[in-house]
Amino acid sequence: MLESKGYQGGSLEFLKSNHVAVGDSVKILAGITYSGIIMPRYEHSDDQHVVIKLKSGYNIGLEIAKIEKIEKNQTTENITQTFRQITKKDGLPKVLLLSTGGTIASKIDYRTGAVTPALTAQELNSSVPELSEIASMDAKVILSKYSENIMPEDWVEIADKIAEFEKSDYSGIIVAHGTDTMHYTSSFLSFALAGFPIPIVLVGSQRSSDRASSDAALNLIGATKFITKAQTKGVYVVMHQDENDNTVACHIGTRVRKNHTSKRGAFQTIGDNPAFIVGEEQIQKNINKEFFSTKDFQPRIKLDTKVALVKYHPGYDPKILEQVIDSGIKGIIFEGTGLGHIGKVMYGSVKKAKEMGIFLGMTSQCVEGRVRMTVYESGRDLLSLGVTPLENMIPEVALVKAMWVLGNYEDSEEIKKIMLQKIASEISN
Repeated sequence: MLESKGYQGGSLEFLKSNHVAVGDSVKILAGITYSGIIMPRYEHSDDQHVVIKLKSGYNIGLEIAKIEKIEKNQTTENITQTFRQITKKDGLPKVLLLSTGGTIASKIDYRTGAVTPALTAQELNSSVPELSEIASMDAKVILSKYSENIMPEDWVEIADKIAEFEKSDYSGIIVAHGTDTMHYTSSFLSFALAGFPIPIVLVGSQRSSDRASSDAALNLIGATKFITKAQTKGVYVVMHQDENDNTVACHIGTRVRKNHTSKRGAFQTIGDNPAFIVGEEQIQKNINKEFFSTKDFQPRIKLDTKVALVKYHPGYDPKILEQVIDSGIKGIIFEGTGLGHIGKVMYGSVKKAKEMGIFLGMTSQCVEGRVRMTVYESGRDLLSLGVTPLENMIPEVALVKAMWVLGNYEDSEEIKKIMLQKIASEISN
C-alpha cells in the first residue's frame, strides 16, 4: 500500500492513480518542470495540492489541476539519508550534546518527511562534519518534544541529567532545544544549577536543517567553539547574531528573549550586548566580569509551579485575579505598565493576596529599563500593599525564578530575599 501521510480526497486519488507516494523522487510538469521529493502534508490540509521538496531544500505546493505530468524517478529506499563514518580525533576536548527534540543537528527522513534529532555521535558528526575538527562529540536524547510542549517537570529532568556530569571530563554541555520556550528552560537551569563547573549552552534553530537557509549547523558549530575556547562557565543561549552567517551570539541564560517569530537573529540580550560573540576566527567577550556563581556547586532542582504571570492591561477584570488567588497559587508575578504599575481597580485583590501569604512581584511590560515604584503615587501604593519590585528582571525569568524559589524555600521573608538576590545575572547592573 502506498504511503500517503496527510493526503486525502482528490490529492490522495491523484497520488494513487499515478503510482507515487510520500518519499518518492518525482519530476512534475506544471507549466515548468519541477524535480523533488513528495512530502507529507498537515492533517487538515486541502485535497487539491501536492507538496514536493526541491533540491534547494524548500517545499512548494502544486495544484493537481495544473499538473500535466508526473513521473517517479526512484523509490523511497534509494533516497533515505545515509551517514558517513567520521573517526574521532585524539586530544580534542569532549563535549556532550543532550537533545530535547529541537531541530538542531537533526536528520531528514525522506520516507516520512519528518525531521528527527540525531540519535548518535556518528549521526551528529556526519550531519555537521565540522564538529569533528573542534571537539569529540557525544550525543544523548533526553526528550523528543516541541518546545511549546516542554513543561516545568521537563526542566527538572534536563537539570537532573546535566547534574550527573558534574565530575565528568566534558568541557561543556550543549542542550539542543526548540526556540519558542528556550529562555524559560535556560532560566531554570541558571537557578537550579548555579555554580555548575562547566558551561551549559542551549542551542536551537529558527529554520529546520532540511532548508537551505537553516541556521542549525552554524549555531551548533558556534556553541561548540564557545565551549572549547571561551574558558567560562554558566548557562547561555547561543543563536545567530543576525541574518548573516558570520557570527553567533552567546546570551546569558537569564537576560535573553526571543524577540522575533522567524528571523535567524531572533534572540537578543535585553538591555545590553550579548555576553560573547563567536566569529570564524575569534571570540569577542563583552562582559567585564564573570556573572556566574563562584560558590561550590550545590544543585537546587526543585520547583513549585503554583505561580501565575499576570499581564495587566486597561480593562483587566479583577475577578480574573480573584480566581487566580483562589486557585491555591503561592506567587504572582505582575507584568505591569511603565515603572511597575497596575490600576487601582486591582488593589483590593492585591491586598487579599498579600493577606493570604502569596508572594507578589512586579516586573514591567517595557522591554528595557527598571521597575521603580517610588516615583509615582500608584507605585508607592502598591509597595504599601506588599508588592515587591523586581528591578529589571524579565517577566518570564521572574516567573521561572519564583517557581524555583518557592520549590526550595518556605519562609516568606527568605522567599522575598532570594527573589531580590542576584543568582545568575537575572538582575543586571
